[in-house]
Amino acid sequence: MKFPRNSGVLLHPTSLPGPHGSGDLGSAAYHFVDWLQTAGQKLWQILPLSGIGPGNSPYMSSSAFAGNLLLIAMDDLLQHGWLEPDDVSPDAGFETQRQNFAVVWPWRMERLARAARAFARDANRQRQADFAGFCEAHVDWLDNYALFMALAEHFNWKDWCEWEGGLAQRTPAAMEHARTQHAQRIAFWKFCQWRFFTQWRKLRAYANQRGIQIVGDAPIFIAYQSAEVWARQDLFDLNADGHPRVVAGVPPDYFSETGQRWGNPIYLWSAHANEGYAWWIERIKRTFELVDIVRIDHFRGFASYWEVPASEPTAMKGQWLPGPGAPLFDAIHAALGPLAIIAEDLGEVTPDVEALRRQFAFPGMRILQFAFGSDSRNNFLPHHHQNDTVVYTGTHDNDTTRGWWKSATENERQHVRDYLAVDGSDIHWDLIRAACASVGDTAIHPMQDILGLETEHRMNFPGKCEGYWEWRFEWDQVLPEHASRLAHLCRVFGRDGSNDRR
Repeated sequence: MKFPRNSGVLLHPTSLPGPHGSGDLGSAAYHFVDWLQTAGQKLWQILPLSGIGPGNSPYMSSSAFAGNLLLIAMDDLLQHGWLEPDDVSPDAGFETQRQNFAVVWPWRMERLARAARAFARDANRQRQADFAGFCEAHVDWLDNYALFMALAEHFNWKDWCEWEGGLAQRTPAAMEHARTQHAQRIAFWKFCQWRFFTQWRKLRAYANQRGIQIVGDAPIFIAYQSAEVWARQDLFDLNADGHPRVVAGVPPDYFSETGQRWGNPIYLWSAHANEGYAWWIERIKRTFELVDIVRIDHFRGFASYWEVPASEPTAMKGQWLPGPGAPLFDAIHAALGPLAIIAEDLGEVTPDVEALRRQFAFPGMRILQFAFGSDSRNNFLPHHHQNDTVVYTGTHDNDTTRGWWKSATENERQHVRDYLAVDGSDIHWDLIRAACASVGDTAIHPMQDILGLETEHRMNFPGKCEGYWEWRFEWDQVLPEHASRLAHLCRVFGRDGSNDRR
């Protein structure tokens, strides 16, 4: 699909300011949309909206369909009378730890439980009907998710394959008994999803009304400890006891000498093909109900994927195997029509990956931090960019640009100086300008680079399981010149919408 020439900012909502330990879908999110408009931006790129998993990663969620409970705004619960002001007034101990998700998560969960009890006790008929309508509209995934979460809590988060009494095998008698036994907690998880989806759709509508589109993220793989793997074990490569036979990852690369062993189960692509890729069609459909554009993470895995024996501690001893390729996207296109999809074509990109991307006209990605490590043949350099390209200074997996500059070799730095005719003293804006100047139709700038932040503010470090995904900014870091400078670059390089009038 052809994208208009535009520009946007990469910022996950958990990174927004706010008093309750995680950025959420409350007033700060609306203020951020207003700021994007002032800065001349047309896109807000986010990470997966699904819940966080081990290490706080949104790429290891307990569901491919459910929303992140950390994003539920407390103000909404107050407005409906399901919480009282005292319920959401953080104490001094919370204030000192409010950027630690190990503290934030239980604090927020306890408030959500209070709100769910109040709703169950006091909700009027209109609210009850709204909730029932939501549950009906999402029944294809919500029932399994809510039961899965209730059982996961009950079994103290043991892997589902270790659940007792026929629940790992999902025998009818065990499932029926569990639904009755855990009915109250099932209702809680459904209530939370209702509030998440209600709040998100309101925020997305607000953004769309102001000319801002949302770029979402769809990870190729899902977590083993998830409702979808438990519910559709036949679609994944598992042993007879339910444990993964093999897991996903990538071989040694830029980020890790031993590769990245992600640990996600591998799809049984033959089983998906036999049912016409219905599971994937539903997943993409549901994602587009939440966002305007979808970035498919690890796109190369659809051409071929790196399979690692589950017994291996690293990703070094794996093998490349063919993915589903074009038939998957043919099925999605036949069911849903043309879609605005960005292919994350990073890593070891082989000709078959490039051919698959081009066959379906998905824009690819170019990262400027990767551009200066070799010579003029480097495909990440702007003179190699093409229109069907999304240009980033860096992604959520990269260091901030200022951090990258400090750790770069002198050869890389000199290459930057020579190529961009700069001295590097304003390196984050140098790369933002280069991204805006590219012929690539889309330019995306991490918020950390707009603010000129150092390494300690990076969002993620691939292969490291702890200490990331929790970054947040404060409004006093955002100065008027940040928006005005970004808006100016968009005007200079035709990313302000003026090209739409041609």
